[in-house]
Amino acid sequence: MTKIALVTGANKGIGFETAKQLAQNNIKVLLGARNEAEGKKAEEILRGLSLDVTYIKLDISNSADIENVKNYIEGEHGMLDILVNNAAVFLDNAWFGNNTETVTLQTLRDTFDINYFGTVELTQALLPAIRKSEAGRIVNISSVSGSFGVHLDSTHWLYALKLYAYSASKTALNQFTVFLANALAESNIKVNAVNPGWVQTSIGSDQAPLTPEEGAKSGVAMALIDENGPTGTFSQSGEILPW
Repeated sequence: MTKIALVTGANKGIGFETAKQLAQNNIKVLLGARNEAEGKKAEEILRGLSLDVTYIKLDISNSADIENVKNYIEGEHGMLDILVNNAAVFLDNAWFGNNTETVTLQTLRDTFDINYFGTVELTQALLPAIRKSEAGRIVNISSVSGSFGVHLDSTHWLYALKLYAYSASKTALNQFTVFLANALAESNIKVNAVNPGWVQTSIGSDQAPLTPEEGAKSGVAMALIDENGPTGTFSQSGEILPW
């Protein structure tokens, strides 16, 4: 039976490459994207490669969109095997320095709406469908910037980059990963967070060393783990990262 996956923010960057690589593993992929024109363009490109993908409108900060996606998946497929929570925004006003004293509450709220609250709401809504899978997989695309361990290590390259809104939202996402994995420990569902690395995307900029294709690999690998694979972990390329 063909597995079904949903990738959020799949119209570009890491999300697009994640969808592509999953589809190349003979998985039917739903391309979640809030921009319909970009979502349909991504669908067209991947279908041109003979990949089984379908665009689905999904703004994870919109509860109506989440309900529609839930109903679509349950109506069309009955279950969901893989959920990759990739959609995210970076709204801090600079990449460098520490903006904790100046970041606005609106920036915090807008960042958390997508990177945390929307991701939690979508995941909770789709859990009944994921529970119907023989081997459900939830992959949260996080960031090393959400790691307490990294931000306490003055020798780490990221130490000077304390962008509070984005980093705090990813820290919250990491805790959601740990708690959800614990809640589902007795099920067939595995929940993990991955750091894609510094990737050439709208968030990572063209200065980043990794291509979107390379950045997608950690998440794809975690989405494809077997029953012996981990749950409740935070990693990049198989290397465990500090919480």
